[in-house]
Amino acid sequence: MTHLYPLIDNPVNPYRDNVQGKANEPITVAGLLDRAKQTLGSSYEGGKPDWTLEEIYNRLEVNAPRIAIIGGSSDHPAHIMDYQTSARAAIRIWQNGGVPFYFSTPVMCDGTAQSNQGMSYSLQSRNAVAQMVVNQLEAHSYHGAFVIQGCDKQPLGVVSALAHVDRVRRIRGEASFFATFAPAHVLEGGSIPDDVIAELEELAKKAEADGAADVAADLRDTMAYILQCSSNTAFQGVFERAYERGILTKEQHKYFEMRLAVATCDGQGGVCAFNGTGNSSRHLVAGLGLVHPAVELLTDPPAQRQINSVLDSFATMINEEKYGVSNIVAANIRNAVRIHSASGGSTNLMMHIVAGMLYGGYKFSLWDLDRIHHEHSIPDLFDYSLTEGRDIYSLAMQCCSGTSRGMETLFYELLEHGVPMDQDAPTVAARTWRERLAITRSLQALNVKENPVILPAEAPRRAFSGVDVLQGNFFESAVVKISGMPTPQLDQFDDKLAFVLYFENEDDANRSLLDSNLLNDIKKDKLFDHNLLLETLKYNNRAEWELLKEEKYEKLFDEMAEKGILKISVVIAGQGPVAFGMPEMFTPMQHINANRVMKKLATIISDGRYSGVTYGAAIGHMTPEGYEGGGIGFLQTGDVVHLQLRGRRIDFVDKSRLFAGEVVHSFTDSLRADRQSLAEERKQRMKARQKLVAASNRMYGHTDAANGVVPLAVAEDAVLDYETDVLLQEAGTIAN
Repeated sequence: MTHLYPLIDNPVNPYRDNVQGKANEPITVAGLLDRAKQTLGSSYEGGKPDWTLEEIYNRLEVNAPRIAIIGGSSDHPAHIMDYQTSARAAIRIWQNGGVPFYFSTPVMCDGTAQSNQGMSYSLQSRNAVAQMVVNQLEAHSYHGAFVIQGCDKQPLGVVSALAHVDRVRRIRGEASFFATFAPAHVLEGGSIPDDVIAELEELAKKAEADGAADVAADLRDTMAYILQCSSNTAFQGVFERAYERGILTKEQHKYFEMRLAVATCDGQGGVCAFNGTGNSSRHLVAGLGLVHPAVELLTDPPAQRQINSVLDSFATMINEEKYGVSNIVAANIRNAVRIHSASGGSTNLMMHIVAGMLYGGYKFSLWDLDRIHHEHSIPDLFDYSLTEGRDIYSLAMQCCSGTSRGMETLFYELLEHGVPMDQDAPTVAARTWRERLAITRSLQALNVKENPVILPAEAPRRAFSGVDVLQGNFFESAVVKISGMPTPQLDQFDDKLAFVLYFENEDDANRSLLDSNLLNDIKKDKLFDHNLLLETLKYNNRAEWELLKEEKYEKLFDEMAEKGILKISVVIAGQGPVAFGMPEMFTPMQHINANRVMKKLATIISDGRYSGVTYGAAIGHMTPEGYEGGGIGFLQTGDVVHLQLRGRRIDFVDKSRLFAGEVVHSFTDSLRADRQSLAEERKQRMKARQKLVAASNRMYGHTDAANGVVPLAVAEDAVLDYETDVLLQEAGTIAN
């Protein structure tokens, strides 16, 4: 049965009071609906078209809900099927008595932008999308939105925009802005063709025969993963090492690269199957209450009945302030943070969560997020694996088969684990979480009998998960994705002294990390002091110190590296928002992870970003950034830092005291003064490098990473208290 939308209860209607909109827009609505019917063909569900220009005019005149269908650019794999979803949505909005419009946003593909200049525009694109969406919604006076949610920065850019418009509308005394998100379906990961598997195995055998067992082992490790853009990067790193050592030719390298690349993506597109920023955004936006369960996790574009379920919910949301986007976001912020943590979400989202709240008008920072994260221990309930058939496509198949309910299942299992969740928060299904969970069919994780991705509350992978905020004596904040580190790896790096290997930018770091002679060069040039090597060995593994303390430098270095006792913090500065747009440090981290020796030794510390697919000891988002005088810009190769990941700290160690056998955390003003000229020289080089980024898109006038990297005006207008200024179950009831 069709649900008819109420008219918008709003004193302002420019389409009533100004004829120009009624003169311009009817042809765009009719054109959209005509194309929608043509696109759907025999699958069109409805009577004879009744969208005459006169009827469209009349709906605009009386303030029928004007609903924007917001898609993305079709040069991103997540959006190549938007034409079908937008057609179904347009027809249903019209049938329900609304007026559908369509526009799309640019969507940067982070995979495509990796390792090139595009990465310096990626974060900025989130704010650019928010600005463009706000412009369009305000200029054309739309009341609500149906968002085809894509990947990377677009989802939270649109969330931020809609929350911002809702807040501005409430300030002006207008009707609240309502919206719902329909995430693009999950893209099935590719498979390596059988003949290519055989050829790669032959290459691995050749590497072994040529004395390159490490290359062979890393190649076989990479072959175990589903094909995706990130695994192609891993292959590339191994191939380049193999080429350097004469194991394969450049022509063979390019042949393998081509065969793997064209086998990666399914033709109907979607969001990639790994738990990167795209799927982390899916989980987060669902946790924010903005996704109808009918479309949360699909393996194909949504059918008409699913679209209908989503859009019919608007009938009871329109004119209800509690369903305004900013209110839904703030009411669900604790739920979203805990779902993000329990699902091993993207490090990127540590900024995007903060940004969404600020755009919605609420005071919020990284420290509020961290407090919510640690108010109650969040278990790791996501048994996600790219090598064992438990990627997000597998989870989508479980949801489509009716054995899992995605984030509703995760929400339920968190409750069962004793994690406090806000069950009375409103959602776009026009129901609270409590009402949604009252339907118990397929709710428990135990319903999935084979290869479950979401685990039951009583059997978590471990008792903690998520992204932790770090502090230290040379910086204010940084983040590390604890969920990206298996417990044995966490043990390898926790409470260890590490030598700094400093790079002024990612390009320099990538060149060095791909150099198979990197460790030999460090050893040959004695970049790490001999006595400090001994002291770090004593601290990191006293038993081995007893065995190795009399060895010469070369033997000591080799033994420490081989046994994984030597720890190196690869510091990459000059990558912050102001310096270079805050690109992801995915590629250098991937180069480390593709090298079985280095991944036992190296962390990366950067003022750049990290994504959801990052694996390992990746520490980023450091504030203040190097360009802005942050301590990271004062470090040098050969310095020592103390990694205390479980203690959520990294501290600079006084080398003079370490020579005497004492581990003393000290980063003094005098040290800064001694290195001030060095820091200034680096800043001048950063400033010169800035010119590689178009001046129009540089991120001046923004907050830092701990405060969402949003325009200063957005942060200044964020004055509401998210704990008290929120409407819950009954309109007019403020949460306490």
